[in-house]
Amino acid sequence: MADAAIQGHDHEDERGFFTRWFMSTNHKDIGILYLVVSAAVGFIAVFFTVLMRIELMQPGVQHMCLEGFRVFASSTEGCTPNGHIWNVLITAHGILMMFFVVIPALFGGFGNYFMPLQIGAPDMAFPRLNNLSFWMYFAGCCLAVASVLSPGGNGQLGSGVGWVLYPPLSVNEGGYSMDLAIFAVHVSGASSILGAINMITTFLNMRAPGMTLHKVPLFAWSIFVTAWLILLSLPVLAGAITMLLTDRNFGTTFFDPAGGGDPVLYQHILWFFGHPEVYIVIVPGFGIASQVIATFSRKPIFGYLPMVYAMVAIGVLGFVVWAHHMYTVGMSLSQQSYFMLATMVIAVPTGIKIFSWIATMWGGSVEFKTPMLFAMGFLLLFTVGGVTGIVLSQAGVDRAYHDTYYVVAHFHYTMSMGAAFTIFAGVYFWIGKMGGREYPEFLGKVHFWLFFIGVNLTFFPQHFLGRQGMPRRYIDYPEAFAQWNYISSLGAFLSFASFLLFFYIVWVTLRRGAKITEENYWNEHADTLEWTLPCPPPEHTFETLPKQEEWDKSPAH
Repeated sequence: MADAAIQGHDHEDERGFFTRWFMSTNHKDIGILYLVVSAAVGFIAVFFTVLMRIELMQPGVQHMCLEGFRVFASSTEGCTPNGHIWNVLITAHGILMMFFVVIPALFGGFGNYFMPLQIGAPDMAFPRLNNLSFWMYFAGCCLAVASVLSPGGNGQLGSGVGWVLYPPLSVNEGGYSMDLAIFAVHVSGASSILGAINMITTFLNMRAPGMTLHKVPLFAWSIFVTAWLILLSLPVLAGAITMLLTDRNFGTTFFDPAGGGDPVLYQHILWFFGHPEVYIVIVPGFGIASQVIATFSRKPIFGYLPMVYAMVAIGVLGFVVWAHHMYTVGMSLSQQSYFMLATMVIAVPTGIKIFSWIATMWGGSVEFKTPMLFAMGFLLLFTVGGVTGIVLSQAGVDRAYHDTYYVVAHFHYTMSMGAAFTIFAGVYFWIGKMGGREYPEFLGKVHFWLFFIGVNLTFFPQHFLGRQGMPRRYIDYPEAFAQWNYISSLGAFLSFASFLLFFYIVWVTLRRGAKITEENYWNEHADTLEWTLPCPPPEHTFETLPKQEEWDKSPAH
């Protein structure tokens, strides 16, 4: 026993590279693997958008030609527009971003790494299941990328049906690219479900002594709420795409009116997953924002309990509003009015969170380090996205806005600027804890401002395009829309440059950053349990469970 105790406190890592990273059951290593792979897939997905914005920079089709992709538009050679490659980019960007970038980074990456640390657990409840979850996610990434490179519709590579895979398009498309996309979503969905079971069990059974549910840090709460959303919504998606698979390959007619099916049924099943999905994406972001804002305002978070139950309320309400994506499919007026009302109700718990964050900063000693800048950017831009969401929730108004660029602007403000900003806030907040080295503060701020200006330049003009009536998902547009599209494309290039700078910052941090010697390199208001550990934490954490006075700084709730 004495030997075991001594061995336990030896912080040297004995495992070889292959054993550590490929056979890992350690929640910290698996969290890093999720972050690395989602960053790589994110690069692919963002690169696709750059190709799309190059094409949309000018009216007319200059680059995506049947003769081949042209980097520089040439007026001398003829160009037959290739709408298929455009549709493939739209589809791949959506599928990769939704299933393989934001959820794995926030839930799989930060969730795996920090949720057990914040509740004082030695590891996850099911470490091997954790390993399986990651490798299923990785397999899903490979299938999704393979889908883009496989024979699809129109005798070309890739499937171009939009990320929501609506029938009859998705049923009738040739090739096996579509089937690979379906399998990719299946496998990543199974990975997320297993991860969710693991998170829920860990959260409920492995909290430190004395840590009641009302004393758990807000980030850990956000992961718990997200896990329930995943557990309840992803099996529904799996059912929908399984029916799609059998419609494509086995002659069933779930979504074919000629055989008694209904394509609108698919939309209902898909969006029953699809709306909780957007909260799966943003709720962990809420948790990160809470930790960052409390730390850099040097105050405890304002209204802890309302913050917790606002997240729970958002999670519950997220399940009863799905058909607001479908106002134009011919539902009765009473159905539309219900979904309209229910959608607007979600603004209430969201408002509670926004105002509590503002109240946390109010009167605090606010310090604008890079993580705080990203949290502030999230607060501002997510609020803008929420306001346009209230506009779109009106069924009558949505008649005009449905499938225009107004919708694109709305959901990118909530995701490209809600989720992405919180991912970056989390990276800068915790990179010293995960890597043991300081990031360059000046470069971090440059990254923030480039990204902030870039995304606003990209997506704010799209509100105007939507109001003018420009529809989504088209490779070409009338000349009247040229000016705002040009500006939007410039913003996309700026955002892409900031993303490349981010990779450089991470490289510089891990290669040349100053070594961190203290446990808590922010301030005393970073008071959750991960800040009592060395940077980076040893392979085995909390071999003796933490005592209540190590983390319980606040009076009993």
